[in-house]
Parts: sequence; structure tokens; C-alpha cells
Amino acid sequence: MKITIATRESRLAMWQAEHVLSRLQALGHTVSLLPMTTQGDQILDRTLSKVGGKGLFVKELETALADGRADIAVHSLKDVPMELPEGFALACVMEREDPRDALVSPRYASLDALPQGAVVGTSSLRRVALLLARRPDLKIEPLRGNLDTRLRKLDEGHYAAIVLAAAGLKRLGLGQRIVQTFEPEQMLPAAGQGALGIEICAGRDDLVAALAPLAHGPTWTAVSAEREVSRAMGGSCSMPLAAFAVWQGAQLHLRAAFGHVQGEADQGASSKPLATARGEAAAANADEARALGAVVAQRLKAALAQQQ
Repeated sequence: MKITIATRESRLAMWQAEHVLSRLQALGHTVSLLPMTTQGDQILDRTLSKVGGKGLFVKELETALADGRADIAVHSLKDVPMELPEGFALACVMEREDPRDALVSPRYASLDALPQGAVVGTSSLRRVALLLARRPDLKIEPLRGNLDTRLRKLDEGHYAAIVLAAAGLKRLGLGQRIVQTFEPEQMLPAAGQGALGIEICAGRDDLVAALAPLAHGPTWTAVSAEREVSRAMGGSCSMPLAAFAVWQGAQLHLRAAFGHVQGEADQGASSKPLATARGEAAAANADEARALGAVVAQRLKAALAQQQ
């Protein structure tokens, strides 16, 4: 089968697409890449929450699917909106890489080692809230651009440290840049973080069958629970929300956290205490996982209401 993959042009996105390409080629398919620049890659002077959200990274790729230039699109799942536009479907979720957040700094060995008032770079409202919950003295400043651009800005001295997804660093062979990996208990990951999702036009059963060997059931079920929390909360990148599920035997354990970021990251943002919720279930499939996500989302809303 001939398959064309639409992908962003960043080095990490290309790695992800080439990873899928090699897996599909090993199954006997003829695969090519269609690299593209998205709006999310072009708008670097404003935070995503101000310019349209995570969908800016996928719209051009979806257009390529719709007009037949490409068959599949490979995404970092945490960049995929919770509700896909009509006519599109998530056909495959691959096995998760490290889902954790990572601190990168050329001078300091950990978050605790950062001096009072140190400048930390991130444009994720989730990370802003979680960082300020641990270190309210920090000055959080926006950080946009692809992975290499972010690392260059750090090395040029604009920040004392930056926070990135561990998965991206590891996929590009940059794991040695990590000085501290945050356990979920320290900094709860974003829904879908570390997982790759493959999008298609709805109704392409031939592609669903071709992609089936790449799918990882335990990951797909876990991220279904996480994404349901985000969907139920109205999840977007303008919301400081974390959701993370792990398997313990046959039980899926799901935790969620919601922060309160006051002010903009570049104007001295502050954070109130986090609202948290958790739940567990023997989720045998994605529907049962989403049911768990809905329950945890309701508990999180109740926790938020108690803070009012």
C-alpha cells in the first residue's frame, strides 16, 4: 500500500514521521513524507493560548489529508485537540515514550538549586502553574519555537532553566541535556504527553488496518482517559490542566490537576494552590477509560468549586 505522511518540518516532528515511516516500510508498505510548515510553527511571538491553541499545529496537515495530498498525519498527541474536526479520526496511538517533564539548565542541577527569582522558560500554562506551586519565587517567561530554538535561547543566556518534554529530548538523542526529570508526583504531565497519534480522514478503513500493528493498546486506553478529563474541562492550551494515567496491574489509575495562573507569564504570573482529583478503574477499553476520565473530571470540578 502507498502511504504519504504529512508532518511538520521541525526536527522532532520529522523524527516522529520517519519513525512511523520505518515501521510501515517494515510491514511492506511504500511510504513517503510531505513536510509542511504550520501556523503554530510560524507564530512565535505570542503564547498558543492567545493565537488559537494547539490546533494551529495540525490544521495544515488536516488540509493535506482532506485534499488527498497525504494519507496520514503524525502528531505529538498532546498537540492534538480533544475534539477533531468533522471528517477526521484518530486511527492509531503508538507506545508512549517517557511522559515526564524535564528541566534543562547549563548551570543548575535541579529546580531546587535555582536561585531566588530565577528566570525559567515555558509557554505551557500547565507548567507555569505547577512550577509556581513548587517555587512561587520563580519568574516564568514565555518560550516558543521548536526544540532546537528553545535550547539555543537557553544557551544564549535568556533563561536560567527551561522545562521541556523528556520524550522529545530523548527522541532526538538530547537526553544528556536533562538535569532533572520530574516524577508525576512532582509535576503531573499533560494529557497524551510522550505519545504519538496518527490522524486520518474518517472512513479510511484501509488505513485503519494498515496502522493496526503500530497501535499500542495500553497507551491508547490510558491516554483516552487523560484526554477525556481535558475534553470535559473544556481543555485547550489556555487551560492550566494536567491529566496522567498509569497502569497498576489491571487497574488504570488516573490523576488530574488544575492550576490557577494569575497574570501573564511575561508579567510576573502567580499561582494559587492546585485543585487535584484522582480515580481508578479496570478499564478494559477506550470507552471505559473515557468513563473514568469523566468521573475524575467531575471530581476535579468539585475540588475547584470548594476553592471558590
